[in-house]
Amino acid sequence: MAAGYAGVLVSDPWLQNQFTQVELRSLKSHFLSMRRELGSVTLEDLPSMMSKLKIVGENLTDEERSSFLVESNGSLSEEVDFEGFLKVYLKMQAHTNAKPGGGGGAKDSSAFLKAATTTLLHTISESEKSSYVAHINNYLGEDPFLKKRLPIDPLSNDLFEVVKDGVLLCKLINVAVPGTIDERAINTKRILNPWERNENHTLCLNSAKAIGCTVVNIGTQDFIEGRRHLVLGVISQIIKIQLLADLNLKKTPQLLELVEDSKDMEELMGLAPEKILLRWMNFHLKKTSYKKTVTNFSSDVKDGLAYAHLLNVLAPEHGNPSIFTLKDFLERARLILQHADRMGCKRYLTAKDIVEGSPNLNLAFVAHVFQHRNGLKSQTKEISFIETSPDESQISREEKAFRLWINSLGNSTYIDNVFEDVRNGWVLLEALDKVSPGIVNWKIASKPPIKMPFRKVENCNQVVKIGKQLKFSLVNVAGNDIVQGNKKLILAFLWQLMRCNIIQLLKNLRSHSHDKEITDADILNWANVKVKNAGKTSQMKSFKDKSLSDGIFFLELLSAVEPRVVNWSLVTKGETDEEKKMNATYVISIARKLGCSIFLLPEDITEVNQKMMLTLTASIKYWFMKQPIEERPGGASDSENSSETMSNCTMDDSASETSSTEDR
Repeated sequence: MAAGYAGVLVSDPWLQNQFTQVELRSLKSHFLSMRRELGSVTLEDLPSMMSKLKIVGENLTDEERSSFLVESNGSLSEEVDFEGFLKVYLKMQAHTNAKPGGGGGAKDSSAFLKAATTTLLHTISESEKSSYVAHINNYLGEDPFLKKRLPIDPLSNDLFEVVKDGVLLCKLINVAVPGTIDERAINTKRILNPWERNENHTLCLNSAKAIGCTVVNIGTQDFIEGRRHLVLGVISQIIKIQLLADLNLKKTPQLLELVEDSKDMEELMGLAPEKILLRWMNFHLKKTSYKKTVTNFSSDVKDGLAYAHLLNVLAPEHGNPSIFTLKDFLERARLILQHADRMGCKRYLTAKDIVEGSPNLNLAFVAHVFQHRNGLKSQTKEISFIETSPDESQISREEKAFRLWINSLGNSTYIDNVFEDVRNGWVLLEALDKVSPGIVNWKIASKPPIKMPFRKVENCNQVVKIGKQLKFSLVNVAGNDIVQGNKKLILAFLWQLMRCNIIQLLKNLRSHSHDKEITDADILNWANVKVKNAGKTSQMKSFKDKSLSDGIFFLELLSAVEPRVVNWSLVTKGETDEEKKMNATYVISIARKLGCSIFLLPEDITEVNQKMMLTLTASIKYWFMKQPIEERPGGASDSENSSETMSNCTMDDSASETSSTEDR
């Protein structure tokens, strides 16, 4: 689903006046990247991160930064949001300028920021680059298309040349989450023209979003030009998703050993994979004499002691007793890696990376250790509710689609579990503001962390009020229902919000529509007219038409809006389940290749999930309407479908036959 409006990056007017929008976008991109690496950002994390990114002057040491933060803010364990990050930045910059030789005071702040931002934009970690190159060489070295270009020299910048045609990144996504991209949709000629190369990168970006990567403010041109920090940022996220793929109960039921009862189980199921990895690590550390709790993959592992104890639990036969008495952290780190090497787990980081606390590489290292030897019992206690019914499976699929869509909007809060993370109302308020800018009254909203339960209810009451203002079907729904985590209600609300988003986007492209709204029936009629005018006979009666299960109609629709995009020699007849799935996978990849930001699975097509059929069709229409009229097939305008009705974001049951009441 298209992401909608960029919106304001900060709500505080004072902060808005301290930075340009370009500076804010740059800093926010790196803050979100930092939070993805660490799970959450605390004041304690900021000194090393600011030092690494050169955000604050070079004349402050990490110790001086930490001391300043304690004096000005108090507890270093306090979690920091983006606006808090900016305030710390400005405070620390003022402190830097006030030091002897620290700069020219406040007047120099803007000039320093511009210089710092420029440095920030072009700084990459050579260690990370080398590790990711080794990962790529290992997993894609035998790929028929890429083997002539691999292995890549980790000491060179060849990586940024190889990614310029988009093929490597598409294939890396399929390594991380197999089946995400139908490789028949990748343009793999040795020499690609600009249009084909751009298609590959568009496919890559939309597929990266569909597996959970944050790609806000990244475009195809960034890959084509080989902008190193952005390329490396996307690659790091893809690899992270691959390494953390097993950190869930479905893939690794042995994780049950980490919990005591059903309540703990529910909590575990709602955690982000990196949080589960930390929990696993601390579970084993409790068996040792190590008394600290590891809360991040940076400052908490720098001295190597946590690693030494962890590896000694997992593989005591390879341990070296002297490792615990060493005073030299670097030497201890070397022994840790020797231990890991004997376990077959030496990958992703060097001794220097441990000592410097590289969060990305330490996370990758621990995840790699978990994959090879998690130390959990193979036979675990059985808890009945872990087994999902067909209804639960459908709920899980919809939760994933809505979660990925919300994260693609570029909100300040990245969510890992819809049912847990929307209960304070803040995420839903941010999403509503992106869909309909200015509709949220932020003056009465409470920002996380929210300690008082009634503040959560107030947020959710405003969510419901705005939903009703947008004409959502919310009969007998109150804010407390969201706070309580009513799954079906939350899914019903999010479906209406997602649908409203695409309808708003379509409406904004129709300058002649004025106050008229596009309905589900309009979208249905538009698709049928497009296919008919292209000389095809397929038609869909509604968005739950079972004939859609073979994928043929959508391939004909995609071909109608862009004749070059479908290779009909690759399309099956769609007669068997396997043929239907092949067509469905091809439909999704072709739509993403065009530029449709969609979050459905092949099963949504083969099973004809009417919600996803509507969003897929609407996304194709949105892409088509964005194209200049002269570039459309036959110069076709959108006047082919003039059926419009007056409404807001109301449900049009005649076409989709879907409502929140039905879902509950």
